[in-house]
Amino acid sequence: MYLSKIKLWNFRKFGTLGDIDLKHPSLDLSFTKGLNVLIGENDSGKSAILEAIKMVLKTHAYERLMWVKEDFYEGTDELRIELLIDGLTNSEAAHFTEWLGWTDGDSPRPILRLIYSVRLIDDKPMPSEIRAGMDESGTAIDSQAREYLKVTFLKPLRDAENELTAKKYSRLSQILGGHDLFKKGANGKELFENYVATANQQIKQWFEDEVAEDGQLSNKEQIKGVIDGFLGSFIQKDTASSFSISGSYIREILEKLSLNLDGTTRPGLGTMNRLYMAAELLHLQKPGWNGIKLCLVEEEEAHLHPQAQMKVLETIQKQKGTQFIITTHSPNLASKVVLSEDNLNQVVICKEGKVFPMGPTYTQLDKSDYEFLDHFLDVTKANLFFCKGYYSCRGLGRGNYSASNSARNGERFDSA
Repeated sequence: MYLSKIKLWNFRKFGTLGDIDLKHPSLDLSFTKGLNVLIGENDSGKSAILEAIKMVLKTHAYERLMWVKEDFYEGTDELRIELLIDGLTNSEAAHFTEWLGWTDGDSPRPILRLIYSVRLIDDKPMPSEIRAGMDESGTAIDSQAREYLKVTFLKPLRDAENELTAKKYSRLSQILGGHDLFKKGANGKELFENYVATANQQIKQWFEDEVAEDGQLSNKEQIKGVIDGFLGSFIQKDTASSFSISGSYIREILEKLSLNLDGTTRPGLGTMNRLYMAAELLHLQKPGWNGIKLCLVEEEEAHLHPQAQMKVLETIQKQKGTQFIITTHSPNLASKVVLSEDNLNQVVICKEGKVFPMGPTYTQLDKSDYEFLDHFLDVTKANLFFCKGYYSCRGLGRGNYSASNSARNGERFDSA
């Protein structure tokens, strides 16, 4: 299954004053099954789209997602988000049986429509339950079903070293803890816990060892005996201490793990960033997982040299069965997307709260125009092409296109 469409009403930059009109969303944007690239300048609405998806689907990370007044389009007191999940297999659809709808046509297929409405009362957001269904309001979807909708999110300006360092509630421990190998009854969980239990027994014995070499005090006399002597005075006689590796349960064990590059000391930010991305993508490779495989990447170029950006994007393009939605300021990345008539569906230009998909469904470019773009958009020319959003398309072929929400308002781009 994959996220096929998002609709927004009065969320951040996407909104209109007055009551919500369900027939006319402020944003109506479709996504492809594989790679989707949202490109635009700062404050163009790219991050808002990712945040809306996160607020409905939630993420695998233990992060608290909170609504704030600034999430509402200025001058409004109600927002609404709708997501459409398509392409469900039978095993995936089984998780959502009571909330499914069906497409029209000779070969109907199951679809899942998710709804999240939030009201602003006395400047405080009052979210309702996440609901699902094909009617206007849907019915509440339970937490067990929502577990199969969680996404992987790579935030901008990633502090990769901190995320991969051993510590309480570390991101690495969350990633590993979510893997089947470390869940109840799995060999990884039992093996790790047995290792620590054995180590604790050996450590305890070492501190309690009363055998001493000639002329020396024993281990117990040097350390544990001294501590126990004070404890007997501080608390009561026979009070004793015990040494162990703290935490013998799998979550606590995983919190003591760190992840580094083998044979490399103190790698730079860009290298650590790619290591962190690789670890996060583990969620999308779990055997037997029949939930959504969706990765949201905000500013893929963070801390990465342009050539490293290209290599990461090449790898993402090769992933089968996984959907990626990436935001970027970088025309380098957009130029890397294969600009054929089909693959231009992967590129969406964001400009001042409007979106402009580049696929043939949304433009008036013919096949020869797309062939021209394929040759035209190398790294240098892509910088010129995307620098002014949709205005930069003047003179390219017939050059007329619009997003669905722009077309509804009669907004078209007219070529020079």
